[in-house]
Amino acid sequence: MAELSTIARPYAEALFEAVRNDARGLESWSDILSLLAQVSSLPDVLEAMGDPRLSDAQRIQLLTGLIPQALPEPAANLVALVVENHRVQVLPQIAEQFEQLRNQLEGTALARITSAFPLDDAQVAGLVQGLERKFGLKLKSQVTVDPELIGGVRVAVGDHVLDTSVQARLASLRDTLAA
Repeated sequence: MAELSTIARPYAEALFEAVRNDARGLESWSDILSLLAQVSSLPDVLEAMGDPRLSDAQRIQLLTGLIPQALPEPAANLVALVVENHRVQVLPQIAEQFEQLRNQLEGTALARITSAFPLDDAQVAGLVQGLERKFGLKLKSQVTVDPELIGGVRVAVGDHVLDTSVQARLASLRDTLAA
């Protein structure tokens, strides 16, 4: 079976081109897709989407009924298309790829920062500022906490990963000693 990201790419690109100049703005579209991705990831929703007793129209109505706002026409068309093609499970990847296209257009990127301890706003701002100089891009930060890192941070920007965590240093030391 094809990778979900490969399946999602044409949907994301088509939607991006359709709404690129929409008056709502790309941030609004990112929010709509994020909401669709969250709803479509729920186990009960995925189970219902696979129920053979439901027609496509019922599946579309079920999925759109779980969204607290009326969907714009392009989003409703996307929902209908993924339901009819039995691709509801790729909505999170569509949202992710849409966000990548938006970032590319705006000259920005997402910095996924994982820290061993909670970071305050000033620490995140300082880290992001240094990363922006290093990568030459405007960065949006997404911060998570993972105590397994023991100390330090791990940052992923696109395909680049900077890992200064104690966990990574211990693994490197272990590999050196084992060689």
